[in-house]
Amino acid sequence: MSALLALTLLVWGCAPVLASAGHTPAGVDLTGHWQALAALAVFVLGYALVMAEERLHLRKSKPMLVAAGLIWILVALGYTQAGMPAVAEAAVRHNIMEFGELFLFLIAAMTYVNTIEERGVFDALRVRLVQAGLSYRALFWVTGAFAFCLSPIADNLTTALVAGAVVLSVGATQPRFVPLACINIVVAANAGGAFSPFGDITTLMVWQKGTVQFGQFFALLGPALVNWLVPAALMAWAIGAGKPPHVEQAAEIREGAWVVVGLFIATIALAVVLHAWLHLPPVVGMMTGLGLLKLYAYGLQRRNHHPALVLDEPDDVFAAPSLDANHPKAGPFDPFKQMERAEWDTLMFFYGVIMAVGGLGTLGYLALASQALYGGLGATGANVLVGLLSAVVDNIPVMFAVLSMNPDMPIGQWLLVTLTAGVGGSLLSIGSAAGVALMGQARGHYGFASHLRWAWAIALGYAASIGVHLLLNRHLF
Repeated sequence: MSALLALTLLVWGCAPVLASAGHTPAGVDLTGHWQALAALAVFVLGYALVMAEERLHLRKSKPMLVAAGLIWILVALGYTQAGMPAVAEAAVRHNIMEFGELFLFLIAAMTYVNTIEERGVFDALRVRLVQAGLSYRALFWVTGAFAFCLSPIADNLTTALVAGAVVLSVGATQPRFVPLACINIVVAANAGGAFSPFGDITTLMVWQKGTVQFGQFFALLGPALVNWLVPAALMAWAIGAGKPPHVEQAAEIREGAWVVVGLFIATIALAVVLHAWLHLPPVVGMMTGLGLLKLYAYGLQRRNHHPALVLDEPDDVFAAPSLDANHPKAGPFDPFKQMERAEWDTLMFFYGVIMAVGGLGTLGYLALASQALYGGLGATGANVLVGLLSAVVDNIPVMFAVLSMNPDMPIGQWLLVTLTAGVGGSLLSIGSAAGVALMGQARGHYGFASHLRWAWAIALGYAASIGVHLLLNRHLF
């Protein structure tokens, strides 16, 4: 499927109305008006620039932010001319609320992950794997399993970079091992994130929307495992025998690291409990947990530094070296510093996507998109196509579009589209953040062409995972 065809399908099939506020008023159809056509053109141009990010060196958030603003101006013009300016106002406010919940949730999660990384936990795991004395084939399986197990709680980008660092540390001189191990990591990271509400932005969107409950995601564990194991088993035979030379490395786990890990687990549990028992949005639990992290940092700082220093320089003291001769080590982390390291380009792109797709939907494309995808192909066919589309187009707008269409499907079909959107990006190296990150990290060893050579094996895993889901979870359809 070419990028142009994928973009055309995205515009046609993924320009929905928001489920609760995006329906056009009765008797009003703006889909043929110039404002709607102009909005479609703006979206196509903006997303074309997003898809050319690597070639243009233009961050993907920039064109989407501009496109979102222009689209909503056109939406407001259309409804103002129709005599209903309040429709556009209500819709844009609802879109902002949708983004706000997800934005704050992701900020809390990213801050925790960055803090765990800064405390040295990921480095320690990497060093342990490097020094384990495993063969190349064993490292292939271990790094894949590591990526599969870590991505449900950390994002697939962080997971891929940590596992990729292990592969490059021990296999830089083995041209056959590195690309295969990188492909394995990408597939495993994407598959591992598909069965967890925290594993990917798309699964988080599905959970926050209330479409799939927290515990129901784990029905995808078996299909996700198959999605990774099928191509991994085929690729493992291509790895030669031998063992990497021993590498001497060291990593320091900084003070408070395991407490932070415990707080992160407790924060996730709090978000789940508040959502399940009190019906509060998960973001409430995540932001409460973020506050606990900040209080812990403050307490650690008070214990290791002069109280006067804490009061005089509250913004910088946590990250500053201790001035006390009795405490020569670096001071505790500053959670605000780790918040600065959040993936702001991704978050702003996320805003642009939600606003742009929501704006197109408010113009009245839900019926057209739903009929073309779910009416014409059926739920299973449409959901499989969503996964194929996500190999070329970012899965965030694709999943947001499906959620906004809100087709009438059983829980088994919602789990199917969650699975396909999560693992479909593995088909191409450019189809997921994990693949793009590893192409940069392992430049010269792993790239688009090396990944494409094994696309047939990944496609077999994709098909097998769908079959396993249809079989194991048939009671949910």
